[in-house]
Amino acid sequence: MLLEGKSPAEKILLETRNKAVRLGFSPGLAIIRVGEDPASKTYVGTKLRKAEECGISGKEYALTAHTPEKKITDLIRRLNKDKKIHGIIVQLPLPAHFNTEKVLNTISPDKDVDGLHPLNLGKLFKGKPAFVSATPQGIMEILNFYKIRIAGKNAVVVGRSDMVGKPMAALLLNADATVEICHSKTHNLAEHTKRADILVVAVGKPHFITADMVKEGATVIDVGINRTEGKIVGDVDFEKVSKKAGAITPVPGGVGLLTAACLLKNVLKAAGR
Repeated sequence: MLLEGKSPAEKILLETRNKAVRLGFSPGLAIIRVGEDPASKTYVGTKLRKAEECGISGKEYALTAHTPEKKITDLIRRLNKDKKIHGIIVQLPLPAHFNTEKVLNTISPDKDVDGLHPLNLGKLFKGKPAFVSATPQGIMEILNFYKIRIAGKNAVVVGRSDMVGKPMAALLLNADATVEICHSKTHNLAEHTKRADILVVAVGKPHFITADMVKEGATVIDVGINRTEGKIVGDVDFEKVSKKAGAITPVPGGVGLLTAACLLKNVLKAAGR
Protein backbone atom coordinates (compact mmCIF):
# COMPACT_ATOMS: atom_id res chain seq x y z
CA MET A 1 0.00 0.00 0.00
CA LEU A 2 1.28 3.46 -0.94
CA LEU A 3 0.93 5.90 1.95
CA GLU A 4 0.72 9.13 -0.03
CA GLY A 5 0.52 12.34 1.97
CA LYS A 6 -1.82 14.43 -0.16
CA SER A 7 -5.14 13.11 1.15
CA PRO A 8 -4.38 13.31 4.90
CA ALA A 9 -2.74 16.73 4.42
CA GLU A 10 -5.80 18.10 2.61
CA LYS A 11 -8.03 16.73 5.37
CA ILE A 12 -6.00 18.52 8.07
CA LEU A 13 -5.88 21.79 6.10
CA LEU A 14 -9.64 21.72 5.55
CA GLU A 15 -10.30 21.09 9.24
CA THR A 16 -7.86 23.87 10.19
CA ARG A 17 -9.49 26.33 7.77
CA ASN A 18 -12.98 25.56 9.09
CA LYS A 19 -11.90 25.93 12.73
CA ALA A 20 -10.05 29.19 11.97
CA VAL A 21 -13.27 30.65 10.57
CA ARG A 22 -15.14 29.74 13.75
CA LEU A 23 -12.53 31.49 15.91
CA GLY A 24 -13.71 34.86 14.69
CA PHE A 25 -10.20 36.25 14.30
CA SER A 26 -7.13 35.46 12.24
CA PRO A 27 -4.49 33.47 14.15
CA GLY A 28 -0.99 34.93 13.78
CA LEU A 29 2.16 33.03 12.82
CA ALA A 30 5.65 34.58 12.89
CA ILE A 31 8.45 32.83 10.99
CA ILE A 32 12.03 33.95 11.58
CA ARG A 33 14.46 33.07 8.79
CA VAL A 34 18.18 33.81 9.14
CA GLY A 35 20.50 33.73 6.12
CA GLU A 36 19.91 32.99 2.45
CA ASP A 37 19.63 29.20 2.36
CA PRO A 38 17.53 28.44 -0.77
CA ALA A 39 15.78 25.43 0.79
CA SER A 40 14.79 27.49 3.84
CA LYS A 41 13.32 30.18 1.58
CA THR A 42 11.27 27.55 -0.23
CA TYR A 43 9.99 25.96 3.00
CA VAL A 44 9.03 29.32 4.49
CA GLY A 45 7.23 30.31 1.29
CA THR A 46 5.21 27.08 1.40
CA LYS A 47 4.24 27.61 5.04
CA LEU A 48 3.14 31.20 4.40
CA ARG A 49 1.10 30.21 1.37
CA LYS A 50 -0.65 27.38 3.22
CA ALA A 51 -1.24 29.68 6.19
CA GLU A 52 -3.02 32.20 4.00
CA GLU A 53 -5.20 29.44 2.52
CA CYS A 54 -6.22 28.46 6.07
CA GLY A 55 -7.07 31.99 7.20
CA ILE A 56 -3.92 32.28 9.29
CA SER A 57 -1.97 35.54 9.17
CA GLY A 58 1.66 34.61 8.51
CA LYS A 59 4.59 37.02 8.59
CA GLU A 60 8.22 36.34 7.73
CA TYR A 61 11.07 38.07 9.54
CA ALA A 62 14.03 37.69 7.17
CA LEU A 63 17.39 38.46 8.80
CA THR A 64 20.91 38.29 7.40
CA ALA A 65 23.38 35.66 8.57
CA HIS A 66 25.41 38.47 10.15
CA THR A 67 22.55 39.52 12.44
CA PRO A 68 23.72 39.46 16.08
CA GLU A 69 22.21 36.59 18.05
CA LYS A 70 20.90 39.03 20.66
CA LYS A 71 18.88 40.83 18.01
CA ILE A 72 17.14 37.54 17.17
CA THR A 73 16.40 36.65 20.80
CA ASP A 74 15.16 40.21 21.42
CA LEU A 75 12.82 39.85 18.41
CA ILE A 76 11.51 36.57 19.80
CA ARG A 77 10.86 38.17 23.20
CA ARG A 78 8.84 40.95 21.51
CA LEU A 79 6.83 38.36 19.58
CA ASN A 80 6.25 36.42 22.81
CA LYS A 81 4.46 39.52 24.16
CA ASP A 82 2.54 40.30 20.94
CA LYS A 83 -1.08 39.21 21.48
CA LYS A 84 -1.68 39.05 17.72
CA ILE A 85 1.02 36.40 17.33
CA HIS A 86 -0.01 32.92 18.47
CA GLY A 87 2.78 30.82 16.98
CA ILE A 88 6.51 31.46 16.51
CA ILE A 89 8.98 29.32 14.58
CA VAL A 90 12.64 29.78 13.74
CA GLN A 91 13.38 28.19 10.38
CA LEU A 92 16.17 25.66 10.78
CA PRO A 93 19.01 25.18 10.28
CA LEU A 94 20.44 28.43 11.57
CA PRO A 95 23.90 29.47 10.33
CA ALA A 96 26.57 27.45 12.16
CA HIS A 97 27.79 30.25 14.43
CA PHE A 98 24.43 30.63 16.20
CA ASN A 99 23.56 28.82 19.43
CA THR A 100 20.42 27.12 18.09
CA GLU A 101 19.32 25.75 21.46
CA LYS A 102 19.55 29.18 23.10
CA VAL A 103 17.54 30.79 20.31
CA LEU A 104 14.80 28.13 20.36
CA ASN A 105 14.55 28.18 24.16
CA THR A 106 13.74 31.90 24.00
CA ILE A 107 10.39 31.11 22.37
CA SER A 108 7.50 30.97 24.83
CA PRO A 109 6.36 27.34 25.28
CA ASP A 110 2.79 28.57 24.63
CA LYS A 111 3.83 29.83 21.18
CA ASP A 112 6.34 27.06 20.37
CA VAL A 113 4.35 25.56 17.49
CA ASP A 114 7.44 23.66 16.30
CA GLY A 115 7.42 21.71 19.58
CA LEU A 116 11.16 22.16 20.24
CA HIS A 117 11.10 23.92 23.61
CA PRO A 118 12.30 21.63 26.46
CA LEU A 119 8.98 22.10 28.27
CA ASN A 120 6.98 20.81 25.28
CA LEU A 121 9.42 17.95 24.68
CA GLY A 122 9.22 17.03 28.36
CA LYS A 123 5.42 17.05 28.34
CA LEU A 124 5.42 14.84 25.26
CA PHE A 125 7.60 12.23 26.97
CA LYS A 126 5.31 12.40 30.00
CA GLY A 127 2.31 11.76 27.75
CA LYS A 128 0.83 15.18 28.57
CA PRO A 129 -0.79 17.62 26.07
CA ALA A 130 1.95 19.55 24.30
CA PHE A 131 2.94 21.06 20.98
CA VAL A 132 4.57 18.33 18.91
CA SER A 133 7.04 18.84 16.08
CA ALA A 134 5.16 18.83 12.77
CA THR A 135 7.00 15.98 11.04
CA PRO A 136 6.46 13.25 13.66
CA GLN A 137 2.93 14.55 14.18
CA GLY A 138 2.41 14.21 10.43
CA ILE A 139 3.65 10.61 10.53
CA MET A 140 1.07 9.78 13.19
CA GLU A 141 -1.59 11.41 11.01
CA ILE A 142 -0.55 9.18 8.09
CA LEU A 143 -0.63 6.03 10.22
CA ASN A 144 -4.07 6.92 11.58
CA PHE A 145 -5.45 7.99 8.19
CA TYR A 146 -4.53 4.65 6.61
CA LYS A 147 -5.60 2.75 9.76
CA ILE A 148 -2.17 1.26 10.42
CA ARG A 149 -2.34 -0.42 13.80
CA ILE A 150 0.27 0.86 16.26
CA ALA A 151 -0.60 -0.66 19.63
CA GLY A 152 1.40 -3.78 20.38
CA LYS A 153 3.62 -3.40 17.30
CA ASN A 154 7.42 -3.29 17.26
CA ALA A 155 8.47 0.17 16.09
CA VAL A 156 12.04 1.14 15.19
CA VAL A 157 13.04 4.76 14.67
CA VAL A 158 16.34 5.33 12.86
CA GLY A 159 17.51 8.81 13.84
CA ARG A 160 17.55 10.61 17.20
CA SER A 161 17.13 14.32 16.44
CA ASP A 162 15.03 16.56 18.69
CA MET A 163 12.87 17.48 15.68
CA VAL A 164 12.04 13.98 14.40
CA GLY A 165 13.63 10.94 16.03
CA LYS A 166 13.04 11.58 19.73
CA PRO A 167 9.49 12.99 19.50
CA MET A 168 8.61 10.24 17.01
CA ALA A 169 9.68 7.60 19.51
CA ALA A 170 7.64 9.28 22.25
CA LEU A 171 4.50 9.45 20.09
CA LEU A 172 4.77 5.78 19.15
CA LEU A 173 5.39 4.82 22.78
CA ASN A 174 2.37 6.87 23.87
CA ALA A 175 0.36 4.96 21.25
CA ASP A 176 1.37 1.67 22.93
CA ALA A 177 4.03 0.49 20.49
CA THR A 178 7.22 -1.18 21.69
CA VAL A 179 9.82 1.33 20.57
CA GLU A 180 13.52 1.18 19.78
CA ILE A 181 15.69 4.13 18.69
CA CYS A 182 18.70 3.48 16.45
CA HIS A 183 21.38 5.95 15.40
CA SER A 184 24.86 6.35 13.93
CA LYS A 185 26.48 4.43 16.79
CA THR A 186 24.10 1.45 16.62
CA HIS A 187 25.91 -1.80 15.84
CA ASN A 188 24.43 -4.22 13.30
CA LEU A 189 21.63 -1.84 12.37
CA ALA A 190 19.92 -4.38 10.10
CA GLU A 191 19.36 -6.72 13.04
CA HIS A 192 17.22 -4.02 14.63
CA THR A 193 15.38 -2.76 11.55
CA LYS A 194 14.40 -6.28 10.47
CA ARG A 195 12.40 -6.64 13.70
CA ALA A 196 10.31 -3.58 12.97
CA ASP A 197 6.61 -3.81 12.16
CA ILE A 198 6.78 -0.02 11.79
CA LEU A 199 10.08 1.43 10.58
CA VAL A 200 10.61 5.21 10.61
CA VAL A 201 13.79 6.45 8.92
CA ALA A 202 15.16 9.99 9.38
CA VAL A 203 18.92 10.01 8.82
CA GLY A 204 19.43 12.26 5.79
CA LYS A 205 21.30 9.67 3.71
CA PRO A 206 19.93 8.69 0.28
CA HIS A 207 18.82 5.06 -0.07
CA PHE A 208 20.32 4.23 3.34
CA ILE A 209 17.73 1.55 4.10
CA THR A 210 17.83 -1.35 1.64
CA ALA A 211 15.42 -4.24 1.12
CA ASP A 212 17.52 -6.72 3.12
CA MET A 213 17.12 -4.46 6.18
CA VAL A 214 13.31 -4.56 6.15
CA LYS A 215 10.87 -7.11 7.54
CA GLU A 216 8.42 -8.65 5.08
CA GLY A 217 5.12 -6.75 5.25
CA ALA A 218 6.46 -3.91 7.42
CA THR A 219 5.15 -0.36 7.33
CA VAL A 220 8.02 1.89 6.23
CA ILE A 221 7.94 5.66 6.82
CA ASP A 222 10.62 7.59 4.92
CA VAL A 223 11.32 11.06 6.31
CA GLY A 224 14.40 11.72 4.18
CA ILE A 225 14.62 14.50 1.60
CA ASN A 226 17.90 14.17 -0.29
CA ARG A 227 18.78 15.99 -3.49
CA THR A 228 20.87 13.77 -5.75
CA GLU A 229 21.53 14.08 -9.47
CA GLY A 230 18.82 16.69 -9.90
CA LYS A 231 16.06 14.74 -8.18
CA ILE A 232 14.72 14.22 -4.67
CA VAL A 233 15.02 10.80 -3.06
CA GLY A 234 14.39 9.46 0.42
CA ASP A 235 16.46 7.61 3.00
CA VAL A 236 14.87 4.35 1.81
CA ASP A 237 15.59 2.54 -1.45
CA PHE A 238 11.96 2.90 -2.48
CA GLU A 239 12.04 0.84 -5.67
CA LYS A 240 13.27 -2.31 -3.95
CA VAL A 241 11.86 -1.85 -0.46
CA SER A 242 8.34 -1.16 -1.79
CA LYS A 243 8.26 -4.71 -3.18
CA LYS A 244 8.82 -6.11 0.30
CA ALA A 245 7.00 -3.65 2.57
CA GLY A 246 3.30 -3.92 3.31
CA ALA A 247 2.98 -0.13 3.24
CA ILE A 248 5.43 2.65 2.43
CA THR A 249 5.55 6.43 2.04
CA PRO A 250 6.92 7.87 -1.22
CA VAL A 251 9.51 10.66 -1.52
CA PRO A 252 8.41 13.15 -2.62
CA GLY A 253 4.67 13.00 -1.99
CA GLY A 254 4.68 11.42 1.46
CA VAL A 255 5.54 12.77 4.91
CA GLY A 256 6.72 16.14 3.58
CA LEU A 257 3.19 17.12 2.55
CA LEU A 258 2.02 16.81 6.16
CA THR A 259 4.61 19.12 7.69
CA ALA A 260 3.01 22.48 6.86
CA ALA A 261 -0.47 21.12 7.59
CA CYS A 262 0.49 19.95 11.09
CA LEU A 263 2.36 23.18 11.80
CA LEU A 264 -0.78 25.20 11.01
CA LYS A 265 -2.84 22.80 13.10
CA ASN A 266 -0.52 23.73 16.00
CA VAL A 267 -0.97 27.46 15.31
CA LEU A 268 -4.74 27.05 15.47
CA LYS A 269 -4.37 25.11 18.73
CA ALA A 270 -2.27 27.95 20.18
CA ALA A 271 -4.82 30.55 19.07
CA GLY A 272 -7.64 28.53 20.58
CA ARG A 273 -5.98 28.73 23.98
